[in-house]
Order: sequence, then structure tokens, then C-alpha cells
Amino acid sequence: MRGSRNPVPRALALLVGRASGVQTALVCELRCAQVETTMPGQLDTLRTTRLVLRPFRPDDAPVVQRLLSERAVAEQTLTIPHPYPEGAATEFIGQHAEWISSGKRLIWAITQDEQIVGAMGLHIVAAHRRAEVGYWIARAHWGQGIATEALRAVLAHGFDAIELHRIEAQHFLENPASGAVMRKVGMTHEGRLRGVVLRDGVPRDNELYAMLRTDPRP
Repeated sequence: MRGSRNPVPRALALLVGRASGVQTALVCELRCAQVETTMPGQLDTLRTTRLVLRPFRPDDAPVVQRLLSERAVAEQTLTIPHPYPEGAATEFIGQHAEWISSGKRLIWAITQDEQIVGAMGLHIVAAHRRAEVGYWIARAHWGQGIATEALRAVLAHGFDAIELHRIEAQHFLENPASGAVMRKVGMTHEGRLRGVVLRDGVPRDNELYAMLRTDPRP
């Protein structure tokens, strides 16, 4: 903020420091999405040409349970188990309010024609104005450009509304389609992280991509 030694911008401070009493509204113009701004500590709804990215609701649990029960979806993620346990979707959605209020994690349901087709989230490290983006897309909607469109909206929101400096993403070496999505939105491939994670006890290589706020956006 101008005139302050605090390295965390005001928009980001609204997410992690609500006790400060700062109640300034977020006003931003995104290059690829319209935003419906909510109160501090809540989640903005993002609108693109085809999609609405909105907060999850408790009644979304049955749909999420069904979509994440597909092996093809789960095996492309680090933490979603297969088989997906009964009741896991309800537990997952139930954690969102705390995550969002604390500013540690923002997560959206990706919807098309009011139907959930995936999810996308930002894991925020406020002290460094950095976040990692992660997502999954329902198997029936792969190859339709949904991840690309949603990622553009979330990147713009992260940079323009929250004032992050860096947003990064990783994908398994065996999932090059995710790398194609990241390149389409202007993220830079920064290298391969060998054996960086364990999936079901097996070391996996990840490809690392990142974008800075100052980078051009296609």
C-alpha cells in the first residue's frame, strides 16, 4: 500500500486481516471476466463468456460426490482419493467457509448452464503475495476449453482484485493436457520437479508453471 511498509496489498489484507477494520470495497476491472463483489471474507462470483465461477453450496455435495468418484478425474490430482469416500464431498464443502474467511484458500465451483463442471481454487501465501492454483474438470467436459476459460478468470481475479504478485501451478508429467491449458493462458514453464510428490505412495514428477502480475496476458 502506498505510504506503508506492509508488503501485503490492501485487497489481500482484507482476506487475511479482517480484524484491522479495513472495509474498503474491491473495485477492479478484469480483462476476461465480470465480478460480483461480495463482503470481505466472502468469495466473489466470476462470470466469463460461458461460465459462472461461484461459491460451493451444501446442496452441491451429491453432484461433487458423483463427479469425483470417476477414477479418471481423481488420478490427475494429488489429493483426491479413489474410491472417493461416501460423504467426502459434504466434508469438503463444509471446510470452505473457514478457508475463505482465513484467506488461506479460495475455491470456486465452475458451472456451465447452472451445472457444476469442475472446481478451481487458489492456495494463498499472503506474506509473499503468491498463490498456487489447482483445479479439476468433470470427465464429460474434458477438451471443451473449460479449464482454460476458468483459469483466465481466476488469474485475473488473483492479480487485479487480490493483488497477488505470482500465481503458480503444477501438473503431473503424465498429464500434458494441463500443461497446454497453462501455456494458453500465458503461464511460463519453469521446469520439472523430479519426484516432488507422492501419489498413492509412488514418487511423481511435476511440471511447474507460473505467471507474474507483470507478465503479458494473452
